[in-house]
Amino acid sequence: MHRLVLICVAVVLSGCVTAPPRSPGNVCDIFYEKNGWFDAADSAFDRWGAPIHVQMAIIYQESAFVGDARPPRRRLLWFIPWTHITSAYGYTQALDSTWDWYKTDTGNGWASRDDFADATDFVGWYVAKSNAMLGISKWDAYSQYLAYHEGQTGFKRGSYRRKPWLERTAGRVNARADRYAGQLRGCRADLENPGHWWWPF
Repeated sequence: MHRLVLICVAVVLSGCVTAPPRSPGNVCDIFYEKNGWFDAADSAFDRWGAPIHVQMAIIYQESAFVGDARPPRRRLLWFIPWTHITSAYGYTQALDSTWDWYKTDTGNGWASRDDFADATDFVGWYVAKSNAMLGISKWDAYSQYLAYHEGQTGFKRGSYRRKPWLERTAGRVNARADRYAGQLRGCRADLENPGHWWWPF
């Protein structure tokens, strides 16, 4: 009976994760659809100085805005699903160790990787760390993504130079960030004043 209750609770909790946006290619559509997401990203920008379009491009690349995303599982005896290949989880695909660092460093001990507001704050914090530790501009989505993927130590060693596929991925993140920035210029006023764009008078 106790186990059944735990299973039921797990099912209910898994249903609480927000579905990904219907139009992930347009940041305005994302923010119009997902109540509170713009405010979360804007708050992270105010706190850490990480531009919204950079935050969103990194999150898209990591999880496509799937709040409970996980990496693939290893296979036991080639066919039995086993443990995940890393501890990455959530919107940010942050590892357990990196998430713990974030929680300790910010005092945000209740932060959850499947909460979008916590995810944007994490990305903003990480971008600010890479800026402080490596001198990478917070607006440089290409280099920020390389540091995000490799860690600040790996980036400093230049580990990404041995990974052409990663440099190509960083290029895609940069291109998406540029698109998001252009889109956001067209809708930011509406998002900052959510009442006036539909009010008929």
